[in-house]
Amino acid sequence: MSVFTVGLTLRVKRDFKPIAQRFGVAAVLPVALFALFLMLAGVAPIDTFAAMLQSSVGSSYGIGEVLVRAAPFALTALAAVIPARAGLLNVGAEGQLVCGGLGVAAMAFALGDVSPAGIPLLIVAGMAGGAAWAGIAGVLRTKLQLSETISTLLLNYIGYLLVAHVLQGPLKDPASFNWPYSAPLSDALRFATLLGSRVNVGMLLAPLAAGVLAVLLFRTYWGLNLRVTGGNPQAARRAGINVPRTYLTVMLIAGALAGLAGVLQVMGVEGRLRPTSGVGFGYAGFLAAWMVGHHPIWVLLSALLLAAIAVSGDALQITAGLPASSINILTALVLLGVLARGRAQSRG
Repeated sequence: MSVFTVGLTLRVKRDFKPIAQRFGVAAVLPVALFALFLMLAGVAPIDTFAAMLQSSVGSSYGIGEVLVRAAPFALTALAAVIPARAGLLNVGAEGQLVCGGLGVAAMAFALGDVSPAGIPLLIVAGMAGGAAWAGIAGVLRTKLQLSETISTLLLNYIGYLLVAHVLQGPLKDPASFNWPYSAPLSDALRFATLLGSRVNVGMLLAPLAAGVLAVLLFRTYWGLNLRVTGGNPQAARRAGINVPRTYLTVMLIAGALAGLAGVLQVMGVEGRLRPTSGVGFGYAGFLAAWMVGHHPIWVLLSALLLAAIAVSGDALQITAGLPASSINILTALVLLGVLARGRAQSRG
C-alpha cells in the first residue's frame, strides 16, 4: 500500500465522525419531522416510508433512477465544494448546468451526425459552457468585488432565459412541433446505456471527478494554498498567494463541474436540450455539499440520499394521496437540519 493511499485513508477516517454527525442531523431529524407531517395529514408514516423505500431502492428500476439523479447532484455539489474551500459561495450551479447543456447542444449542432469520436468534443463544450458562465461571477468578484453569492444566484435566471431564447431560435428543432427543444442527439453522440435503462456510462464521471478533486484539495500544494485562502485571505496574500487568481480559478473549475452535470443530462438522459433540463439539480447539489461539510468524497453519499428522496416523491401521490411535490417538504426539512447543525457548530 502506497504512502498516498495510507494518507488518504487516514484523512477519510479522521473526517468520518464530524461528517457522520452532520449527516445524521441532516437526515434523521428531518425524517422524524416529516413523519409528524404525515400523521397530521392523516397518513400512516410507516406505510408511507415503506412505499417510498420500495419506489426508490426496492427495485432495479428504482435504483437505476436514483443513480441517474445522484450523478448530476454529485457534480453540482462538487461545484459548491471547491469554491467553499476557498471561502466563496457558489449558488449558481443551476445556471452553469444549463449553460453546459447549451454548450453540448451547440457543439452537436455544429458537428452534425458524426462518429463517437465527437463525444469528447461535446464533453469539453459542456464543461466550457459551465466554466464560462461561472467565470462571469469570478470576474465580477475579482475585478469589482461583487459578492459571488448574489451574482451566481442571479445568473441562474439569466442562464435559463438565455437557453429558452436560443431554443426558440437557432437551436430549435424544426421537427419538434413548435416545442422549444433542440434537435435530438444522434446515437453516436450519446453515452451508452445499460440494459435498456437510463443508467449510462457517463455517470462514472461523477465519482471520478470527486476522486480527482479530493486529491487536488488534500494532496497538492495548490489545494493547500486554496484552503489557506479560504481560511484567511489576508494571511494568504502575505504568504504570496495570488488570491484574485485563486478565486477566478476555483469559479472556473466549479462551473466546469456543473457544466459536466449538464453534459450528463443532455448526452446521457434526455438526448436533447430542453428549457427544463436539470431544473432544481443545482440547488440539490448545493444542499448535498452543505450536508457533508463540503467534503468531495462524502458528497457522493449525500447526493444518493437526496436522489432517493427525489425519486420517492411519486410514492406519496400513489400510496398516500398526497401531491408528489410534498417531497419538497422533506427536502426543506433536510436543509433546515443542515442550517441548524451549522449554527450549533458556529456557537460551539
